[in-house]
Amino acid sequence: MRIRSAGLLAALTLTSLLAACGGGGSTPSATGAPGGKTVVIDTAFQLKTTDPARMFEPTGLLIDRAIYDTLLTFNGSDVTKPVPALAESYTAAPDAKTFTFKLRADAKFSDGTPVTSADVVFSLNRVKNVKGNPSFLMDGLTVAAPDPATVVVTSEKPNTAVPFILPNPALGILNSAVAKKNGASDAEGADKADTAESFLNSQSLGSGPYILDSYSTTSQVVLTVNEKYWGEKPAYAKVVVRNVQANVQRLNVLKGESQIAVDLSPEQAKGLDQLQTVNGASPNVFFVFTNDNPEISKISSNPKFQEAVRYGIDYQSLVDLAGEGAVQAPGVVPSVFLGALPGSDGVVRDVAKAKAALAESGLQNPTVKLSYPSDVQVNGLNFGDLAARVQANLKEVGINVELAPASVQAALETYRGGTEEMGLWQWGPDFPDPSNYLNFLPGQLVGLRAGWAEGAAPALEELGTKASTTVDDAERAGLYVDIQHSMNEAGPIMPLIQPAQILVAAKSVQNVQSNALWLVNVRELG
Repeated sequence: MRIRSAGLLAALTLTSLLAACGGGGSTPSATGAPGGKTVVIDTAFQLKTTDPARMFEPTGLLIDRAIYDTLLTFNGSDVTKPVPALAESYTAAPDAKTFTFKLRADAKFSDGTPVTSADVVFSLNRVKNVKGNPSFLMDGLTVAAPDPATVVVTSEKPNTAVPFILPNPALGILNSAVAKKNGASDAEGADKADTAESFLNSQSLGSGPYILDSYSTTSQVVLTVNEKYWGEKPAYAKVVVRNVQANVQRLNVLKGESQIAVDLSPEQAKGLDQLQTVNGASPNVFFVFTNDNPEISKISSNPKFQEAVRYGIDYQSLVDLAGEGAVQAPGVVPSVFLGALPGSDGVVRDVAKAKAALAESGLQNPTVKLSYPSDVQVNGLNFGDLAARVQANLKEVGINVELAPASVQAALETYRGGTEEMGLWQWGPDFPDPSNYLNFLPGQLVGLRAGWAEGAAPALEELGTKASTTVDDAERAGLYVDIQHSMNEAGPIMPLIQPAQILVAAKSVQNVQSNALWLVNVRELG
């Protein structure tokens, strides 16, 4: 789970309640000639704002991706290779500290103003200094503009992830002159001085193919075509993104009242043969940890107990529970990212091995408490259903698991505090680069939440340090493979599954693709 963003799980809960009230509205379906059509997208809103500096929720990413250009982007569903956007080219220094971008000469904002390096510097510094949910994307980075067509991004330390971070729609480029006139600031103290959010929720200041026509966090957001867009004109003149709960999404797309449904579970997506379905593994990774801190639990911190849990879980049964399109997570890095393990490298259940490890632990009929958030779903999957399956699996090994569901607010407190004896959580990518998963190592963000202190696994930590400073992608990929193999052999964190990410769409809509960052590639719909 993106626990960096303030209360995303809490936001999921709130927006799912709001979505329960959303019936859709009377927006017309896609009709007319190319260039004059409307496409209606139904999704359960996870939306607080369309101001890029304050936006880091899934629906906001979908919307801002259509409105704002970034220096680099990703094509289609491929997040393994950043490609040019506002920057027509870039170079990375061998030490991965300096990245130089040459801007397109033809890019214009929706009012016809040319995009310059000053706009880029303003926009990225604003994200940093407003200190909203996405500000961590700019941690350790500084931005300069040596001339109107050049941007230099400098990192305090080697950071090979920079080209994978910059495509995030939260780093979309604003028309700085208009933004400043309406309360925007990129200076230190902007977290108090910047007052542009309301303005940016009423109209957009981007250079993307769409502009913001109307905005509501509870009903719908309407985008219309940007007539001054510098790139290829989009196929649809209007995009309507509606706040609709999943079961109603299914009915709407069946009846033709919408063209795309974003949030159907594998079960809900069955029997829709008259529609097209894009079904693949989500980049979200569910995982279990057993707290490695003996002060929290002498049971969960026992290495042989951890081994018993690792081999006692029936991973295939969890995949079956999650439904068609879900896969076992063979490591913490999702299958669509650089450095991911092949599916064949995942841990395979071995009850005999698990029982032998438990016997070696010296623990007799141990009982542990498994904590998880009870009031949210991810990709249509309840944490409680997964927890009950893990409980049943480990019972067969001789481990008694007491389920400890809690509201997301309460569960986040114990999770962040590192006090859960066992935890069942999920991590969604902050950016599609394996370096984001160094958080799982000892002494890092998730590692500490699992009681895995710095120094607990020196060889593994050395691999992590090397991976964080290695520039060559082939070498990086090999290091992340080694890291995950090591984590699969020992340690308190066990990756479980990647649930299915499903888009259901009318057959009239072309090029429907899901993306790990912005769910639906609105720009590329045909």
